[in-house]
Amino acid sequence: MKQKRKIVLPGVRRRDSHKGTFGRALIIGGSAGMSGAPSLAGRAALRSGSGLVRAAVPQSILPIVASLEPCYTTLALPEDGEGRMAASSAALLMRAAEEHDVVCFGPGAGTGPGVREALLALIGCAGLRLMIDADGLNVLAGSGNWVSLKKASVVLTPHPGEFGRLWRGLTREAMADSREAQAASLAERIGGVVVLKGAGSVVAEAGGQVYVNTTGNPGMATAGSGDVLSGMITALAGQGMSDFDAAVLAVYVHGKAGDLAAEEKGQISMTATDLIDYLPAAFVSAGEEIGQRED
Repeated sequence: MKQKRKIVLPGVRRRDSHKGTFGRALIIGGSAGMSGAPSLAGRAALRSGSGLVRAAVPQSILPIVASLEPCYTTLALPEDGEGRMAASSAALLMRAAEEHDVVCFGPGAGTGPGVREALLALIGCAGLRLMIDADGLNVLAGSGNWVSLKKASVVLTPHPGEFGRLWRGLTREAMADSREAQAASLAERIGGVVVLKGAGSVVAEAGGQVYVNTTGNPGMATAGSGDVLSGMITALAGQGMSDFDAAVLAVYVHGKAGDLAAEEKGQISMTATDLIDYLPAAFVSAGEEIGQRED
C-alpha cells in the first residue's frame, strides 16, 4: 500500500485578498445540551484560515452558540421536541449549502429523523464538498446503502468505534487487520476520503493514497478534540485544497497543536479549547518544518 508522505500547505496569501477569497464554511450541528460541539468546529475553522464561517444550529441553542464566538455568523434551524434539527431543516440547509464552498455536518447534531433527512439530502447534492463527523457518521451507519445516494464529495472522520459501525452498515465483509487497510478499504467503498482517527491517524483516499500521521499525544483524547479537527479540515478544503490534502494537513497540524499544548500544560490538563489556542503556533511550526508552497 502506497503511503503519501508529502504534506501540502496552502498557498501564500495575495495582498489583494478579501474574506471571500479563503472559503465560506458552513458548520451544521448542535442539539440541546450539545452547543459546544459546533462552536468548537466553527472556532477551529476560523483559526485554520476560513474567511467566513457560519454555524447552522437548532434555534433554541443559537444564542449559546453565537455567544461562544463573535467571529462566525449563525443560522437558526427548526427543531423537534428533543432539541435536534427537524426534518424541515433539510430544505433550508440545501439553500444554505449553495452559498458556501464546503459544509461540515455532524458535531453535536444527535441522531434524530430530521438529522438523517438533512444529511441524506446533502449527500445527494452534486458538486457539494461535505465533511461528515460525529453524529453524522452515526446516522450514516444506520442508513443502509447510503453510498447509492451519494453525489457529493465526502470526507468521513470516524474514530475506531464509528468506523466499525460504518463498515457493518455497508457490508458483511470482515474488516482488514491493519488500520491503513481499513481506512483504504472504506475510502474505496464510498469513493471519497476517510480519516481514521486515533494514535497515528490514517488518511486514505479512493485510488490508493494513504497517509499515516506522526504528530499528537494521548492528552488529545478529550471531549471536543474531534470537533476541532472537523473544523480544520473544512477550513482547509474551503481554501482550495483537495479533500485528501486538507485532511492530511489538518491531522498533522491538529497533532502539532496538541504537542505544543502538552509541552506547556501537560497531557492531563489538556482540553479541546487548548488545541484551538495553539493552532496559530502549530501552523507556523508546520510551515517551518514542511516549507511554504509558492503559488
